[in-house]
Amino acid sequence: MNVVITGASKGLGKAIAERFAAAGHSLYICARNEVDLYKTLEELITSFPGARIKAKARDLSIKAQAEDFGQWVLANAFHADVLVNNAGRFIPGTIRQEPAGALEEMMQANLYSAYHLTRVLVPGMVTRKSGHIFNMCSIASLNAYPNGGAYSISKFALHGFSKNLREELRPHQVKVTAVFPGAVYTDSWAGSGVDPKRIMEASDVAGMVFAASQLSPQACVEDIVLRPQLGDL
Repeated sequence: MNVVITGASKGLGKAIAERFAAAGHSLYICARNEVDLYKTLEELITSFPGARIKAKARDLSIKAQAEDFGQWVLANAFHADVLVNNAGRFIPGTIRQEPAGALEEMMQANLYSAYHLTRVLVPGMVTRKSGHIFNMCSIASLNAYPNGGAYSISKFALHGFSKNLREELRPHQVKVTAVFPGAVYTDSWAGSGVDPKRIMEASDVAGMVFAASQLSPQACVEDIVLRPQLGDL
């Protein structure tokens, strides 16, 4: 199975890549930072020698680069079976006080990246009548929260994109799953003082994404909502 994962150099994207690589699938991964991406590629190849893994650094918030990455995938894999739209950015702040341009930046990174890459890869899924798209939304896609600002707005938009895409692709046997993780312990939490045991592990989310991808063609997990057992922070 050919699995495309964006934002794969660390955090949730890296954990999802590890889970699919462990099962021996072929991976095509992307991240904006070339150094971090190829470090992750080396780690994955070393840990999972049975998996075929390729990487290409691109900033998917830029339309041309998102489309170029998609064409690169098609040139190397010919088609994608699973697409995990995980690339994104987070800028905290309130709507009235966040930096000028925050909304545009969040929309480009968190919505447009998924939109433009999906448009390149989904025609092949429709032709084959097979495929699964995962959009990494957030608990911020479901409920407003303090200091969420443009980030929450962009994640609400990604949720809307997921719902519309699912309805469009349902007749073509292509699945769309929206993933809504709460707090997950990744690099962004390092040094924050939060006890890692208080929030989820990246492997928790990766395990759910992988499990949803393994169901029969007749079954689709439409939404995955995960929160820390003790509740959101």
